[in-house]
Amino acid sequence: MKRALITGIRGQDGAYLASFLLEKGYEVIGADRRNGADSNWRLKELGIDKDVKTIYMDLLELTNIIRVLEKTKPDEIYNLAAQSYVAVSFEQPIFTSEVNAIGVARLLEAVRLVNPRLKFYQASSSEMFGQTKTVYQDENTPFYPKSPYGISKLFGHWTTVNYREAYDMFACCGICFNHESPLRGLEFVTRKITYSLAEIKYGLRERLILGNLEAKRDWGYAPEYVEAMWLMLQAGRADDYVVATGETHSVKEFLEIAAEIADFKIKWAKRKNMLIGIDEKKGKAIIKVADELRRPAEVSELRGNAQKIKKILGWQPQVKFEELVGKMMQADLRRLKNAARKRKTY
Repeated sequence: MKRALITGIRGQDGAYLASFLLEKGYEVIGADRRNGADSNWRLKELGIDKDVKTIYMDLLELTNIIRVLEKTKPDEIYNLAAQSYVAVSFEQPIFTSEVNAIGVARLLEAVRLVNPRLKFYQASSSEMFGQTKTVYQDENTPFYPKSPYGISKLFGHWTTVNYREAYDMFACCGICFNHESPLRGLEFVTRKITYSLAEIKYGLRERLILGNLEAKRDWGYAPEYVEAMWLMLQAGRADDYVVATGETHSVKEFLEIAAEIADFKIKWAKRKNMLIGIDEKKGKAIIKVADELRRPAEVSELRGNAQKIKKILGWQPQVKFEELVGKMMQADLRRLKNAARKRKTY
């Protein structure tokens, strides 16, 4: 039985990866900072909370990491832990760097000292490309991050490459473009949209406030992306891969499809130089676009070229954009319908 250690076990990717590996017969250990604000809701929703062993580990403490590796003796490590919110990184650039950048260096140094033969996966990000000048981004596209988050991820990425080349370690980077699911955190715009629309539908919220509707992203389905992570560590040699669908859609497109599924009919209008979305069925403004929610530096569009992982590892995305939006919207409609019943608000 292979043993995998997953950092960021409570997150979207950590939960889906844990489920995937358990189905493959792995013993799965989740590294957890033991933050009191955390919850196991994703693991519980997937029905695996009793199957994943958890152990205290903090990427800010090298000696703690070393002790965990010596105790657990994993065959594979998937480093998914991060301060993963781009907007928050502008408010907390130092903490973001400590976790996303120096934290990766600590983890790799611990691996080198304890067992340099184990396999290591680093969750890199399409945000490293930032304000790219190319239509598609692949493994050879120059990086130009536009946020503290993107910068910190770039440090972690190149540190992983350096340890692979300097110490002959089996260390891979997955440059994953945006990947969503019903388990996405509410801090991300896609889940903020579906959850808020469900709240509005069931009388739990008045309106949804958003920032830049024109930003375009390459959005895929998270359970498919964790399979790509696993495939990288099963390959004959360590390498880096872009994981993406090759399609881009705007935040506005995502919003309009989700609204239609939730049975809203959105009409856009300007009021006092502000863009608002009106539900034509009720004649009520339910969406507001606020400039204060825009980031200090915006990335207008990202689109990945995943030909390398398709050709070498045989990975293929299957879930299309409209289906992805539907999965997320329907899941939140179910969740909020139950919540509304309990509160007796409709």
